[in-house]
Amino acid sequence: MRLYSDNLILRPFELEDAHIVGLLAGDYEIAKTTQNIPHPYPKGAAEAFIKRSHETTKEGTHHDFAIIRKHDNELVGAIALGITPRYKRAEMGYWTGKPYWGQGYMTEAARRLLKFGFEELDLNRIYAFAFTSNPASSKVMKKIGMTYEGTLVQHVLKWDQYHDLDAYGILSQTYQKLQG
Repeated sequence: MRLYSDNLILRPFELEDAHIVGLLAGDYEIAKTTQNIPHPYPKGAAEAFIKRSHETTKEGTHHDFAIIRKHDNELVGAIALGITPRYKRAEMGYWTGKPYWGQGYMTEAARRLLKFGFEELDLNRIYAFAFTSNPASSKVMKKIGMTYEGTLVQHVLKWDQYHDLDAYGILSQTYQKLQG
């Protein structure tokens, strides 16, 4: 499955992507802004992630996408929906490679993933979290119409330190109103 926007293609990861995923996700600046990316990034971790993403997509519990620039087919990041089918909701997670920060790719990819979640998966709610120390991620959530729902204090333990998370969410009915 491929999703298209003006400048991007969101597609399943391929094993050939492992090298660039390792390079981009292996950057300390990426790891420190995400809940689950380790640093240093272990050898073989990208391949394991890609294989696991194929399995969870088949199960219908997770949809991981490589974010590809249309004009040069370059992989610039990753975006995903972790689905809880029972409640028709999903958690959105994402990262952008540091060389691509500030260029609007994540906002465009997140908008397209909202559309996929609400219009194709028939979800009722999509939510996301950002470290309070990562205002750029919160900015993406606000730009795509998510509402700030509160801060989860010391919610994540990463690298022996507790971190606060800002919570954002959007309902299908709100999304539909924003589409006008």
